[in-house]
Amino acid sequence: MQTRQRWKAAAAVYLLGAFVAAGVLGAVQPATGIPTEVVQLTQFGPALAVGLAFLLWPSRTRELLAPGRSAPASPASPRRPLLATAPLIILLSAGPYALLTGAAHATDPRALHHPFLLVALAQLVGACGEEIGWRCFLQPLLRLRFGPLTASAAVGVVWGLWHVQVLAASPAYAAGFLLATTTMSVVLGLALEDVRGHRRLLLAGGFHALVNLGMLLFMDEETGRATPMVLFGLACAVAAVPWVWRGLRTAGVTIPATAG
Repeated sequence: MQTRQRWKAAAAVYLLGAFVAAGVLGAVQPATGIPTEVVQLTQFGPALAVGLAFLLWPSRTRELLAPGRSAPASPASPRRPLLATAPLIILLSAGPYALLTGAAHATDPRALHHPFLLVALAQLVGACGEEIGWRCFLQPLLRLRFGPLTASAAVGVVWGLWHVQVLAASPAYAAGFLLATTTMSVVLGLALEDVRGHRRLLLAGGFHALVNLGMLLFMDEETGRATPMVLFGLACAVAAVPWVWRGLRTAGVTIPATAG
């Protein structure tokens, strides 16, 4: 009972800290002069929440962030195709969007207001600021109580709701975004199941940054249009299918063959 209560308390403290810190950082960003195209300060809310959890439960937080050495990579290791899944998601999003609208929505990196290398590096740092909370703290915490698929999906739903500004958009836009965060979280949770420490953070942050950069260069969902966001959500769901299939096979769940 005490273990269950500590688990719930740690999750509650982290989530409260992540939401509050993101709100404060978002409010102060205009005063800092840091352009959102480069990095959004709200991305560091989860990192600050992990810091709060560390102050309260230092040993538990340390164990969650680096609970042990990663298992040796094997030829069938899911780590290798993880980063390849990010451009696949963008391809599955941008391709149908271009066909539907009759126009490519690609942006020349040289047309950005800031050097692309700076944007890419800042996106990676910002993504790691999020992922140290979602995939390196909350995911392992929930894995103490739930299986990998359930824990990953739960993290994805909360991750999506954490982007509270999205909920003010149209229902279709919000639904597409929540579908995207949930299914991307499933991909990350299953792919990083046996990865620990800084490698887990770098892989999760790299995947996250690649998706963000792809959306920046090939989509225009920031305009608030529902179509690109819905297509993005569907693309994430399609990309998650082989990961879920592999996860079920690894777990020993029998997948019935199709009749034919």
